[in-house]
Amino acid sequence: MTENEPEAVVAFIGNQRTEHGIPHTVTCRALGVSEAWFYKWRRRPTDPTKREVRRTQLEERITHFFRSSGETYGSPRITLDLWAEGWQVSVNTVAEIMADLGLQGRKPPRKRRSLTRQGKRRASPDLVHRKFDAVAPDVLWVGDMTEIETGESKLYLATVLDPVLAPPAGLRDRRPP
Repeated sequence: MTENEPEAVVAFIGNQRTEHGIPHTVTCRALGVSEAWFYKWRRRPTDPTKREVRRTQLEERITHFFRSSGETYGSPRITLDLWAEGWQVSVNTVAEIMADLGLQGRKPPRKRRSLTRQGKRRASPDLVHRKFDAVAPDVLWVGDMTEIETGESKLYLATVLDPVLAPPAGLRDRRPP
């Protein structure tokens, strides 16, 4: 007997009275349920209530809209679709049902943040005055840093080149022949 099987608990409480003569109040107290709960479930009809029928229909429509969106829509967008069909339902109710069904829309991609933030620090001085032609090896170095998004975290790739030994692709056409 679990909370998920109230019919079994009600049947057990009823059987204790008929088979052993134990009053409902004693059995309810022993099982930790209220008498009101027992009597409510005892007279409950076997047919589902209007609320349960509506909830089932709503679950079907939510699942339909979620699947037809390629499993990307969240509760706000699905609520708009339900409203278009004439359903009177709140975004919070749709969100609750989606959570119960294990449906989660795709979250919008996070905004990329730049590594350099304007106005935070003074720019480094340009010591080569944008002239990347070096007269000899090991005189001038150029570098770059790139952020690479992976499934787990961010990776940073840093490069440092000597333009005389290996000119970067953008600088090759500037070198004298």
